[in-house]
Amino acid sequence: MLNKEVVASIVEQFGSNSADTGSSAVQIALLNARIRKVSGHLKLFPKDKHSRYGLIKMVGERKRFLAYLNRTDRELYLKLADKLAV
Repeated sequence: MLNKEVVASIVEQFGSNSADTGSSAVQIALLNARIRKVSGHLKLFPKDKHSRYGLIKMVGERKRFLAYLNRTDRELYLKLADKLAV
């Protein structure tokens, strides 16, 4: 899990205000941070199958969010994909 400071900085960076945790851009950025953290864990513990399953689910969820954002707001999608290097 991400600590409160990391979540607050991501919300502040990608949200429209400090309480904007539900927008697609913020959710994608939070998922991206969680994916990077779990990926680092799996490099140290390659036999952790349960974490690998969770990582696969998070990647699929991020993919669906990105597809939704691409359909609804193409400009924000391109800007977010550029910032996150997705």
